Amino acid sequence: MRILGLDEAGRGCVLGPLIVGGFLFEDEDAIGNDHGRGAALASQLALRAAGADDSKALTARRREQVRAALSGLGAAHTRSISPARIDGGNLNTLEVEAFLDIVRVTEPDHVYLDAPVNPRGIPRLKADLIRRSGVERWTIEPKADSVWPVVGAASIFAKVLRDEAITVLNVRYADVGGVGSGYPSDPVTRAWLTALLDTGAPMPDCVRTRWGTLDNLRQASLFGS
Repeated sequence: MRILGLDEAGRGCVLGPLIVGGFLFEDEDAIGNDHGRGAALASQLALRAAGADDSKALTARRREQVRAALSGLGAAHTRSISPARIDGGNLNTLEVEAFLDIVRVTEPDHVYLDAPVNPRGIPRLKADLIRRSGVERWTIEPKADSVWPVVGAASIFAKVLRDEAITVLNVRYADVGGVGSGYPSDPVTRAWLTALLDTGAPMPDCVRTRWGTLDNLRQASLFGS
């Protein structure tokens, strides 16, 4: 059975791309979730043994190590969604399109997805994905990256690629102290954005200009807080 895990990294960031990751794992002994959750989990034990888990629970060094170990167990597929595309479209739509693109390329029998929506929205999302992908078996759950190793594997590949993109930005802007992690709560990221806003110059192409973070920083600057 060909099982595919899907997850993303960088959804809530104000800088850099959103990375959608997929990990295809082929196991002749794997059985569908309809035959029992425990059996489905057992079929993914090789991925867990290699370290597959929620990427946010691992250090950057550990993610690199696990990615290397996983590379011999399956095939990773990633899609990068640029800030310009995010600004010009709908993030949810772009993410779903990336999921579907990976599914079309990998042709899995069963897809495991870390839910990108509120639990109440999962049935509707699942029905839409089944209709559009032609794949009947979808397991969509919150925190699937920590429950299902195949999703954890996808999470790790997405996160490492996302980290690499942010490293490039920090090197590019090293002369002004870097850009930080790209998350709105990061003081380094906020300081870098505030300094850019103060210049009045156009935002560089690594910034998601439609994010509310910029409006909040403009207000804070205007009122001196």
